[in-house]
Amino acid sequence: MTFETLIALLHTPGEAALATNWLATPGYPFATALAFATDEHHRPVVLISRLAEHTRNLAADARASLAVARPLGGGEIARASLVGEMRPIDADAQLVGRYLRFHPAAETFLQFGDFRFHRFEPTRIRVVGGFAQAGWLDGDRLVAAPHLSLDEEVRLLDAARPTLPAGVALLGLDAYGADLVAGGTRRRISFAAGPLGGDAVLAALSQGLRA
Repeated sequence: MTFETLIALLHTPGEAALATNWLATPGYPFATALAFATDEHHRPVVLISRLAEHTRNLAADARASLAVARPLGGGEIARASLVGEMRPIDADAQLVGRYLRFHPAAETFLQFGDFRFHRFEPTRIRVVGGFAQAGWLDGDRLVAAPHLSLDEEVRLLDAARPTLPAGVALLGLDAYGADLVAGGTRRRISFAAGPLGGDAVLAALSQGLRA
């Protein structure tokens, strides 16, 4: 379940903690919190200003670590630490659209010339699902896993929207689940039969909404 735990963590609402190599004091990490979404391979994507401390650090050294977590109760925390490189990317319209569904207020930042998308490319990933549930994954597991293309995601989103209950807005669809807002609260529906593709995603979404 380590890989499924990782996918769930990468789609948990909240911010990620990014640690970069600090230019101002070499040898020390600089950690900050930032908003993120995921691309079609579940890799974290961020929109950051070139003036930010972490962006300057990344321009000098792309090596970084990114952590996501969610509480399990009873003092336990599920978490994933990604180790790799955060690099600037030229995001196409589909990826920009996906990011803005998760962070609509970020559209304002796109009007400024100093904001740019970056994507985290993991080399190794440590996943802790709870007590005595831990393991390492190779970073390429994300890219190698079954996925929906961004074009296919848009097609499925368009097909699903007319069938959604009142008060539900879809943010994203992928082979393993759906991200949505219901009653003003963001939530994740994980597909028990995943990974899925095509119209099977719509059937699993419908079932998840009824549960």
